[in-house]
Amino acid sequence: MSLFSTTNSWAGGVATKTDTGLVSVYLNRAVRLDVIFPREYETAPDPFPVLYLNDGQDLERLRMTQVLDALDAQQTVRPFVLVAIHAGDRIQEYGVAAQADYLHRGAKAGVYTEFVKHELVPYVQKQYRVSQQPTEAVFAGFSLGGLSAFDLVWNHPDLFRKAGVFSGSFWWRQRGLNEGYSDADRIMHAHIRKTQPPTDSAFWLQTGTLDETDDRDNDGIIDSIDDTLDLIAELERKGFRWGQHVKYVEVQDGRHEPETWSQVMPQFLHWAFPPPKNRT
Repeated sequence: MSLFSTTNSWAGGVATKTDTGLVSVYLNRAVRLDVIFPREYETAPDPFPVLYLNDGQDLERLRMTQVLDALDAQQTVRPFVLVAIHAGDRIQEYGVAAQADYLHRGAKAGVYTEFVKHELVPYVQKQYRVSQQPTEAVFAGFSLGGLSAFDLVWNHPDLFRKAGVFSGSFWWRQRGLNEGYSDADRIMHAHIRKTQPPTDSAFWLQTGTLDETDDRDNDGIIDSIDDTLDLIAELERKGFRWGQHVKYVEVQDGRHEPETWSQVMPQFLHWAFPPPKNRT
């Protein structure tokens, strides 16, 4: 029995396959991957850059095949392979590997990191013609999956050099709001402050003005935007430069949902995989 099922053909531009061959010892479960290939995959001689995407079960709501077909027709991004990882226990597996939050959510984030390092990446590199160079590897995600993607790229420049974070859960904190919380309790911000920055890495971050309604400090700016901008400030203090190493996109009336993230996906992909000078 084949481990792959084809749901789209190369004749339409990109092709999608469902891969059920990866069984994780770390996560103690089978991990479904939806793999999308560019039309050049069958004929190009060189390996392709690769995008790993958390919450791969949301590809349909993201309209990802339609987005990629349009970009393929326009030839506005470099051809790449997309590996969409279906989530399991996302509340526990996504987060910051070094520390769970104050409700012990993200307790398996360290295990998820080990899965990515020792099982996912080697499996993908063996099964598919993708580059093994970290400069050719991008990790992205949405909400809590975006926090996970940032954490992976920040801590593992030997595997990935670019992160894409859509409406990232940078509020992730070690103390509740009713427990004497301060902004210093945000876990990812603190992690950036106390760790060495990765070399030659870059970060793309997006928020929507309607991501949420919460405003902890009553400054008229919702928390998701405040937390993201504060994280960018931490990156700048580590030497990353706005526009050079950090790209920020704020979507007016953007919501915390795949439909908004789909709208800005072409911008992210153009940033992650800028087009080659010549493509036929």
